[in-house]
Order: sequence, then C-alpha cells, then structure tokens
Amino acid sequence: MRRALRITAGVGGTALIAGTVAVAAVGLGGGDNRPAAVPELPPATAPVTKTTLAQTQRMTGTLGYGNPVPLSARGRGTLTWLPAAGATVQRGQAVYRADNVPVPLWYGTLPLYRALQPGATGADVREVEENLAALGYTGFTVDDRYTANTASAVRRWQHDQGAAENGTVDPAALVVAAGVIRVGTVRAGLGDPASGQVLTYTATTRVVTVPVDVAKQDLAKQGASATVTLPDSRSVAGTVASVGTVAAAGQQGAPATIEVTVTVADQAALGTLDQAPVDVTLVAAKAENVLTVPVSALVALAEGGYGVQVVIDSSSRYVPVKTGMFAGGRVEISGTGIAEGTAVGVPK
Repeated sequence: MRRALRITAGVGGTALIAGTVAVAAVGLGGGDNRPAAVPELPPATAPVTKTTLAQTQRMTGTLGYGNPVPLSARGRGTLTWLPAAGATVQRGQAVYRADNVPVPLWYGTLPLYRALQPGATGADVREVEENLAALGYTGFTVDDRYTANTASAVRRWQHDQGAAENGTVDPAALVVAAGVIRVGTVRAGLGDPASGQVLTYTATTRVVTVPVDVAKQDLAKQGASATVTLPDSRSVAGTVASVGTVAAAGQQGAPATIEVTVTVADQAALGTLDQAPVDVTLVAAKAENVLTVPVSALVALAEGGYGVQVVIDSSSRYVPVKTGMFAGGRVEISGTGIAEGTAVGVPK
C-alpha cells in the first residue's frame, strides 16, 4: 500500500511546480537481511526522456524604443523647422533648423564641447573627420589633427549646408549621437529660441524594459534568453541585453526594482506596435540534455531519498535516483539502470 505526499520544488526555495510523490510502504531490502517486497505493477508507465529543462519566471514589461534622451539646442537664432514625432534621422540629415540653416546629425560618442579649427587635436577632431569622410568629403587625413585640409573640407560642408563658410566647427551646428535616432517628443515650437530642450529621441529599435524586484535580480543574466508575449498572445524570442545596477525605489510600499532591457532580433514579429504592455518570461536556470520523468513518477522511499518504479515486461522494482532540476512538471533524474527509454510507473 502507498500513501500520497505532496511536495514542491523550485529555485532558491521559491515553489515553481508541485507533484504527487508516492511513499513506498516497503524498503529496498538489505539493511536487516529481510528481502525487499515486490511492488505491484503501476497503473500506467511513462518513458524516461532526454530533454532540456528550463525554470522560468514570468514578469510584466513594456515594449517601446527605450528611455528617451533629451536633446537641447546650444545655438542662437530661431527654430524654423522641427521634425515630427516618430521620424527617424540619419547621419547628415537635419534634426532641426535654426534661422533656416539645418543642424544635422553626426555619429559619435563624444559630444562636441569646443570650437574646432586648424591646430586643434584630440578625439573630437577624429570624430569630425570620420563624419566628413562618411559624408563623402575628401582631401584630408582622418586622424586626431585638425589641419588646413580639414578646414577646407569643413568649408565645403558648410557651403552645402548654407552656413557661414569659416572652416570652424561650432558645437552648436551639430547634433552628435551614437547612430540613427528616432524622434520621441517634440518639446519646442516653431519660432522658439534655438536654445534649451528641443525634443527627445531614442534608438530606432524596439526593446522591452522590465522592472525586476531586486530580490529576483539573479533571474536576469546578460545574454540569457527570454520570451516576450505580446498583447495578441503571440510570443517572440528575446535576449537580455542589459541588467541595471541602480535600484529604483518602489511606490506605495512596493519593492525596489532594477531595470532589465530585453532586445528582440526579429523586429517584424513585433508588428506595428510602438508601445505596449507585454509579458516577459526569463529563464532562471537550464539543464540541457538530461534524463527526465514526470514529477509524479517519483517515489519517496522508506529508506530515505527518492526513487522510481522501473517496469520491465510484467515485473517492476524500485530504483533509487538522484533528483536534479524540476521544471514544467518534469524532474531531472540519474541513477543505476536509468537510461533514455526506461519505463517508469506513474499514476493513471
């Protein structure tokens, strides 16, 4: 006779799944020289299968273009043209116009912080020359020295822009960003002074941001796989791109959180959504190519530990096993005589 015992298993003590484990009324024999009882055949069997188990945690996130970056004009004059929200701007294209002169986007990571003219040296000089070269201007060497040849190329660029042709690069004449930008919110209006915040921008690729309880931050590891479930219930594959290191205080007693960013390679799979609430399933742990059985196949042995009832033809016996990961109603097992395809007893 056997009685049922309900157990749970999970990550770090957090219950993830529950299964019914039978407690064998007889032992495996040996300790007191009594023979082991022969168990009755189970009502049903299931094969031991080799598969990959993954423990997951489902959380709520937001699909969007990431955190907006404020962009401020640093020039003089009047704003005479502004882009529409949602517009994308590439290198050389105008982000806005001041006094009807375009202020274009150049690519780089170092904001221009000084006027550049012949004699200047540094990383900002190289950044300017790299952009001039990318836009098709020639006659200079791309390095960290601003020469007369660089100034000549700048004058040609200024001529094409309709700006004063003085050969000096004014920081107010350019916007520098890491790549193509997408206009978020336009803060200024036509006729406003060309100074102060003009708009916000983001990257052009949609990402998912997830506020993760700091107590669960170990669930999110950079490079780990994730699944994003869209409002229409479709699921797309994602990857944890970054895990925040600064905790934000929760509101109204809620726990503090860190921001986790999940990228989605297949942007087309996201449809036309610009922003939406989504569910994100993070993989907390994974066991690859392991032998598994249904959790209900586990038997709590009288001698301690767990086993499974191995069925061979019309006979069966209890075999002790070592358990590993629990996930999705299955459990990783290993032990003598346990192999892929082995039949084990399960409830009907």
